[in-house]
Amino acid sequence: MSTPFDGLNEAFGAEPSELQKHVEKVKPTLKKTETEDVKQDYETTRAQLHNLVMKGQEAVDGILDVARASDHPRAYEVAGQLIKNVADTADKLIDLQKKMKDLDAEEKKSGPSTVNNTMFVGSTAELQKMLKKQKEINNTDSN
Repeated sequence: MSTPFDGLNEAFGAEPSELQKHVEKVKPTLKKTETEDVKQDYETTRAQLHNLVMKGQEAVDGILDVARASDHPRAYEVAGQLIKNVADTADKLIDLQKKMKDLDAEEKKSGPSTVNNTMFVGSTAELQKMLKKQKEINNTDSN
C-alpha cells in the first residue's frame, strides 16, 4: 500500500513515519475588562456619571424656574451652560461604554494562538517531478 508521501520518502531517503500534530494548549486568560480593578473602576465611574446626570437635571429644572421668574438674560445663559454640561456628562457615559468595548476588542485582535505550517524545501523542478510521480502513483492505484 502506497502513501502520498512515498515520493518524498524516496527523494529524501527517509523512512516512512507516522505524522503527529503538535498543538499547544492555550490557557484561557481574563479579558482586560474582567479584572477586578477595571470592573470596580468602571462601576464606580458609571455610578458617578449617572449621579451627575441626575443632579444636573435637577439643577437645570431649578435654574429654568429662576430664569422664567426673573426673565433675566444672565439666568438663561447659565441655564444654557448647565444644559450643555449635563449633555457632556451623558456623552462621557457613552464614551465609557465604548472604552470598555475597545478593551475587549484589543484582546480579540491578538492573532491566532496555534499556528501549523508545512514547508517544502527544494527547487521547483524537484517539486514538479515529485508531483508528477505522485500523480502517476495515484493513477496506477486507482486503476
